[in-house]
Amino acid sequence: MMYYGATLSEKMLGKALKALQAPRSDYIVATKCGRYEEGFDFSPERVRKSIDESLERLQLDYVDILHCHDIEFGSLDQIVSETIPALQKLKQEGKARFIGITGLPLNIFTYVLDRVPPGAVDVILSYCHYGVNDSTLLDLLPYLKSKGVGVISASPLAMGLLTEQGPPEWHPASPELKSACKAAVVHCKSKGKKITKLALQYSLANKEISSVLVGMSSVPQVEENVAAVTELEGVGMDQETLSEVEAILKPVKNLTWPSGIHQN
Repeated sequence: MMYYGATLSEKMLGKALKALQAPRSDYIVATKCGRYEEGFDFSPERVRKSIDESLERLQLDYVDILHCHDIEFGSLDQIVSETIPALQKLKQEGKARFIGITGLPLNIFTYVLDRVPPGAVDVILSYCHYGVNDSTLLDLLPYLKSKGVGVISASPLAMGLLTEQGPPEWHPASPELKSACKAAVVHCKSKGKKITKLALQYSLANKEISSVLVGMSSVPQVEENVAAVTELEGVGMDQETLSEVEAILKPVKNLTWPSGIHQN
């Protein structure tokens, strides 16, 4: 979280956790290293400095998961030979319980996991690859399971594509993908349905995925998402509307966008 809000995210969470006064074992905290306001740095020295800074802001002795963030923007060989070993040392020192890697292109995970010792990476965080518009993460699940690696699937709403307010201006999706997602949103709205609920439930329904990570910025959003989970476990998903949305998105199914340096 160091990169987010110019470290404000960690500082605010640290204050909230301190005010909570709950036992440390009652909550799970994950943070990231490798990406900073000044750019990317996956060197062992910066990784070590990064976790110490994060722990100070979070007012914690350790984090549960330390992710090496957006690794496609660095040398994957450096990640394998330098960064992962540095993270393993931090794990041995008790500063992180589990080690993760994150990024957009799915091939980065197989590249790294095929080259590090078994158990060196505990979890991967993939985003925008398991949702109504893109489910390519499915193909990777058997491989990840064979490696004993947990899966966090982030952004089931495709970074705003599958929301009524639409994606931010900087969203890297193609006009074709944005247009199709907007049509799906309009269709749901015409039926009195919320595409955010449908998209979230779609992602949550796959039990092969350990965790689904979705951003929330208000209390009503938290309440809506909790209600969506409860409904999914009770009456299930709206299969009729899901089928209609899938038909609208079929021409752009699994369409993604580039991320990272060219060789990755």
